Amino acid sequence: MANDQTGSPDQRATTPIAKDGADATLEAARAALQVPLPAEQPVMVLLVDDQAIVAEAVRQALAGEDGIDFHYCARADEAMKAAVQTRPTVILQDLVMPGIDGLTLVKAYRATPAIRDVPIIVLSTKEEPVIKSAAFAAGANDYLVKLPDRIELVARLRYHSRSYVSLLQRDEAYRALRQSQQQLMEANLELRRLTHSDGLTGLSNRRYLDEYLSAEWRRGTRDRAEMSLLMIDVDNFKLYNDTYGHVAGDEVLKQIAATVERCLGRPGDLAARFGGEEFAVVLPGTQLQGVRTLAEKIRSEVESLQVPHANSSTGQFVTISIGGASVIPTGEAPMTSLIEAADLALYKAKRDGKNQVALTGD
Repeated sequence: MANDQTGSPDQRATTPIAKDGADATLEAARAALQVPLPAEQPVMVLLVDDQAIVAEAVRQALAGEDGIDFHYCARADEAMKAAVQTRPTVILQDLVMPGIDGLTLVKAYRATPAIRDVPIIVLSTKEEPVIKSAAFAAGANDYLVKLPDRIELVARLRYHSRSYVSLLQRDEAYRALRQSQQQLMEANLELRRLTHSDGLTGLSNRRYLDEYLSAEWRRGTRDRAEMSLLMIDVDNFKLYNDTYGHVAGDEVLKQIAATVERCLGRPGDLAARFGGEEFAVVLPGTQLQGVRTLAEKIRSEVESLQVPHANSSTGQFVTISIGGASVIPTGEAPMTSLIEAADLALYKAKRDGKNQVALTGD
């Protein structure tokens, strides 16, 4: 007769294996605890609890741990001050305290910019789901029933502290990235300004003038909108340089450029140095009568600077001549046709005696 055996063959086969697996896992965990952790930021622990016996138990649990700095606050009304001054990397907060309860303190921590991201581990006397839920809702990161096992306590403190330090490092890296991006953007804007600006006068340069004129020409063609251009030339400028020198000539160009720009009144108007002693002013959406008024204003303002010019053919001071043209752009005509028309008007102003304004059609 066969011997009676309890349990199925599968049970007899797997039970020792399951036991062996659990033992192996436990041994692996113990071995892992013996392996030194890589160097990391110190853990700064702040315990807020009115019971001295709890504070002593936590202090002893952490006493033998490297890289953990323990701080203790026994009064709830001093907890905020202690947290801000200590700047912990993790807070152990008792839930039940006289005066101010732990949940109120958790909310206060979260409302204080200096410590709002510090991890908070709530300490409670019992495992109560409702209390747990309230703690997490208030802003707690973790929940422990006191007094917790030493190994578990240390592991949780290190974990939360490491996460907090990583957050700080990410924030610092992000701030550095944003600062770098801002500096790059400012540098690009400055480079663009320099690329588009005339080095002497600060007005737009010829390259940007051509780009702007081309863009406005396309817009005028699309909208059937009139656009105008002024061409400005400094009278007898070669004689001025021969008499006063090129440095003085450069200063005159700067003064005239500033005067021209000061006379413009609309954001869309653009003053540029065309080349040498010549300037150009783009006037989108401006009719011929408005062109004449502005041109005369610019001429008069330059003359009123009363920059001495002893050898000028127009008087005792530096003067300018201005030619202007207005057209409605079309796809058939090139942008340069406007420049040519204004240039012809400028030639007329120079031919007729200088220090005057001439427009196409005069």
